[in-house]
Amino acid sequence: MVVLLVLLTIAVAVGAYLFLRGKSPEQRQLPSERPSADRQQSTRSTKPRAASTAPKEKAESRLASERPAQPPTESEGARLESVKAEEPPATSASAEAALEDRPSQVHDVVGLRRGLDRSRRPDGFFGRIAALLRGKKEIDADIAAQVEEVLLTSDVGVQTTQIITDRIRDTLTRQQLSDPNIVWDALRAEARSILGATAQATSISLRHKPTVILLVGVNGAGKTTTIGKLATRYKAQGRSVLLAAGDTFRAAAVQQLRVWGNRIGVEVVHGKDGADPGSVIFDAVRKAQELGADVVLADTAGRLHTKTNLMAELKKVVKTTAKAMDGAPHEVLLVVDATNGQNAVAQAKEFCQELPVSGMVLTKLDGTAKGGFVVGIAAALQLPVKLIGLGEKATDLHDFNAEDFVEALLGIGPEGTSV
Repeated sequence: MVVLLVLLTIAVAVGAYLFLRGKSPEQRQLPSERPSADRQQSTRSTKPRAASTAPKEKAESRLASERPAQPPTESEGARLESVKAEEPPATSASAEAALEDRPSQVHDVVGLRRGLDRSRRPDGFFGRIAALLRGKKEIDADIAAQVEEVLLTSDVGVQTTQIITDRIRDTLTRQQLSDPNIVWDALRAEARSILGATAQATSISLRHKPTVILLVGVNGAGKTTTIGKLATRYKAQGRSVLLAAGDTFRAAAVQQLRVWGNRIGVEVVHGKDGADPGSVIFDAVRKAQELGADVVLADTAGRLHTKTNLMAELKKVVKTTAKAMDGAPHEVLLVVDATNGQNAVAQAKEFCQELPVSGMVLTKLDGTAKGGFVVGIAAALQLPVKLIGLGEKATDLHDFNAEDFVEALLGIGPEGTSV
């Protein structure tokens, strides 16, 4: 019995050995050592069976994805680098946010152009020059003389006209001078050069607390209205403003300033009729210091530049203001009525000789067709234009920007659209 069991065991062992010997190496592996079903599928022959519905391309793609990555050949590497070079660089979320947060400068050229409408009409400064140059194949001596005449009659001034025309002749060749488009561009460039000569000083600085701004000029130039518009702007910016009614000789001026003050909610310091203007402004500055106000806008009585005693009185006002606060007034703005043309230039020169004028406010530009006056007075006085008035509304007071102004006044070339 024992012998039979031994023989049976040997027979089973021999049979198992022969059975395993006839199988492939993969089939002899233990279950734990065998590859997964996905791996087995990938190592099978890629020749499709008749019953298979998968296309040959998919099978090859799957096999290729499982092969070890091989470095690209030299030609393939060059091709990949060229593709990468054509792709735009990725922008991080933080970089995009920084670009969105970056403030953009707003240029209201359209608003300026609308305000300069009279100068841009066919009979205005721009329209007359455009009419001379538009459609011309070349500029002869007669057309050049007419352009010079337009500059003179648009209150650019004799000296400034001479400067502009001489520079154009000196910088352009004979061939360029015969091209209307080049001459037009040169005219714009000269206007920008003159107006931008003091561009770094065109903005009104509010570095002091309070910043005292004194407005001076002849009768009817628009000082009180300009103060009201400036006060409206600063109040809208969240600044505290105090108005000083320094025009004590004209009761209507005090009343006008009080109307502005009531409208926008700012206090007006004033005295009795005929009070000393210097004392009124002195009190206003001291009160502004007590209240911690940001800005004091001081009005003064209009006076002709030829009245020596009145100009001396204005100098006294400036000295008295300095006694109220060291360094005050921080801005002395000369308000000029643009409709007065070259007469305004003569007036402005006298004010600049007597007072520390820091800049100009040109009012009523919407009421004149002689927009070239701005270029003329800036060149004559070598003084920055800080503000320009183009209407009655508070929003019609614009910060002056030479580039924007020239674009608004001379923005369409002789071959451009009609005015």
